[in-house]
Amino acid sequence: MAVVGYAPGGYDLFHVGHLNILRHAKAHCDVLIAGVVSDELLEKVKGRRPVVPLAERLEIVSHIAFVDRAVAEVLPDKLDTWREVGFDVIFKGDDWRGTPKGDKLERDFASVGVEVVYFPYTVHTSSTKLRRMLDDAIGLPEPTAAAVR
Repeated sequence: MAVVGYAPGGYDLFHVGHLNILRHAKAHCDVLIAGVVSDELLEKVKGRRPVVPLAERLEIVSHIAFVDRAVAEVLPDKLDTWREVGFDVIFKGDDWRGTPKGDKLERDFASVGVEVVYFPYTVHTSSTKLRRMLDDAIGLPEPTAAAVR
């Protein structure tokens, strides 16, 4: 039976960290589905809309050799996404490990038999860092703490 993996992410300002997650994920499953988080969900979580719109991010991610299918992640609860998409293992960056979000993810998915696998987070590159550098270069303010909630 084929193991289906799921790698959710914003995949905004696509960079080597994104590529690394997808490469590592594909090595741990037979079929890899990349969940590209919607503009609205990213805005809710990050306090800003992504630089690259969802349709374009889906186009980019769907053409990565490691990805068998790219889907728009539009549901805020990962269990709801699991019910809709169906997968055996979910992949996250290890920046989630040991955090309240990561602990909840592990509990939720343990209840339905889905394994959570963490991969090393690429600390020298992230969409947040890239965006901050771009904002600094053109003089835009960072989002307020209220917007990030």
